[in-house]
Amino acid sequence: MSSYEFPFNERIRTFLRLEDLFSKILLNVEGGEQHHHHTALISLLQMLDIVDRADLKMDLVGELDRQRLAMQNLRGNPIIAEKALDKILREVGACSTALRADGSKFGQHLRENEWLMGIKQRSGILGGVCQFDLPSYHHWLGLDSNRRKSDFDGWLARFMPMHEAIKTILRILRGSDTPRNLTAQNGFYQQMLGGAKPAQMLIINVPDSCPCFPEVSANKYAINVRFSALDFVQKPKPCDHDLDFSMTLCNL
Repeated sequence: MSSYEFPFNERIRTFLRLEDLFSKILLNVEGGEQHHHHTALISLLQMLDIVDRADLKMDLVGELDRQRLAMQNLRGNPIIAEKALDKILREVGACSTALRADGSKFGQHLRENEWLMGIKQRSGILGGVCQFDLPSYHHWLGLDSNRRKSDFDGWLARFMPMHEAIKTILRILRGSDTPRNLTAQNGFYQQMLGGAKPAQMLIINVPDSCPCFPEVSANKYAINVRFSALDFVQKPKPCDHDLDFSMTLCNL
């Protein structure tokens, strides 16, 4: 199955972007080759721009506290597995404690690194990190792989509480509802919305054999899903046949 996620507010969009960058950074750090580590560092510097928001840590801590309170209220519910509840409560508590333990702004330790900030400045120029532009960076890439990995360990260490918090929050969000099997008539599906608590993210799963992909537009009244086909040359064209898919409305 192919899965597509559509966040409905800026806070969830930020969490998803950071999750994506973290996965790319960690994968390329483990890759070990020069080009892997170049890609990892550029992704790390991109992440630095996203975490520059002053309220990001408050958003994470506030959401973790809300989830902990909501889960504590589930104790004694016969349909809730106590062991599973205790496990997620420990995870949420550990994430919240780790975030509160570091009083500095996310990424401040990197902003104080003049060498990294020089690379960041040049990376904003197309092709600006060539060896003749940044010979010191070229020298670093030529160092032993274990030395570069050690540098990444130091750079990433203070980001890991944020990483764990985002993983925990998004896991709760993705598991907040169950998928429903639906059909898009002539490639289009609409669902009216109601209730006091609007959805924060939509997950659409389509079979791998499906030749179309979904595009979503939504407001507080309705969700519109339009499936389109891609021919890799012209712009996507709307599908004109029925398509089966599943959809999950996620909320924290």
